[in-house]
Amino acid sequence: MDKKETCALLIIDMINNFKFKHGEVLADEAKQVSENIFSLKKRMQAKKCPIIYINDHYKLWQADFQKISEKCTNELSRPIIKQLYPDDTDYFLIKPMHSAFYGTALNMLLDNLKVKHLILTGIAGNICVLFSANDAYMRGYKLSVPSDCIASNDKQDNEYALRMMKNVLQADIGDSRQIKI
Repeated sequence: MDKKETCALLIIDMINNFKFKHGEVLADEAKQVSENIFSLKKRMQAKKCPIIYINDHYKLWQADFQKISEKCTNELSRPIIKQLYPDDTDYFLIKPMHSAFYGTALNMLLDNLKVKHLILTGIAGNICVLFSANDAYMRGYKLSVPSDCIASNDKQDNEYALRMMKNVLQADIGDSRQIKI
């Protein structure tokens, strides 16, 4: 199997309005990891690996990253959205709940792309990234969750989620420069 078809980057909920309790804290954390996600995305693109955005729908229920980005853009989100804005070649799926797999076409897309290894990035590490990693693990995917590419509104919760993904879901949680593509 061709190596470039076996790995995909998932960018979870980084197009976000941060208009919720602790949203400002999470926005600050997201800004810190967005540069690492951007660098990892560029490495993945160079290897011709699929980049898949999975995002909340913000009651639009349309898998249209332009509309969702417009709806989410504000003072908190603007620098993050600007840096991580999806390219035309990226995939974009909406999700109704926390997991990137629940109620989405993600599993079918990954099967079609012949992906066996997922690199999960995004927010919140202790909710959406963790739930997505759990569902990916149950489906037999090899997992990497770069510790410098996920953020939560509480650093202790983020560290706990990373430990769970490493110890229970067998994920590689090294930083993004160490991830083997």
